[in-house]
Amino acid sequence: VQLVESGGGSVQVGGSLRLACVASGYPYGYGGNCMVWFRQTPGKEREGVAHVLSQGDTTYADSVKGRFTISKDNAKDTLLLQMSDLKPEDSAIYYCAATTFRPNMPTMPRPRDIAYWGQGTQVTVS
Repeated sequence: VQLVESGGGSVQVGGSLRLACVASGYPYGYGGNCMVWFRQTPGKEREGVAHVLSQGDTTYADSVKGRFTISKDNAKDTLLLQMSDLKPEDSAIYYCAATTFRPNMPTMPRPRDIAYWGQGTQVTVS
């Protein structure tokens, strides 16, 4: 399984970016799958930003609600994260992640819930 992110970069405060994650070798459209965007800054734990279940249900961290939108392009096995109204505190390395949904998982998956990770893409807002 390989997850490859793209779309990171530098943007001004209030700007927008769209991240993409192509999943290879992963049963992308399989029922029960859960795909997540995490982010991490130096010295802090990796935090879940948004996730989407195979049936389309989405969850967002409070810090990004109303500004970020997670979606899937099933035809292209691609996970997307549209980020708008970006703030300096959104600067981080963003990681695409995938796992299988389990009933005892919290509303936002934790890093230890994840089976597969991408390599990360840097987002800088200034």
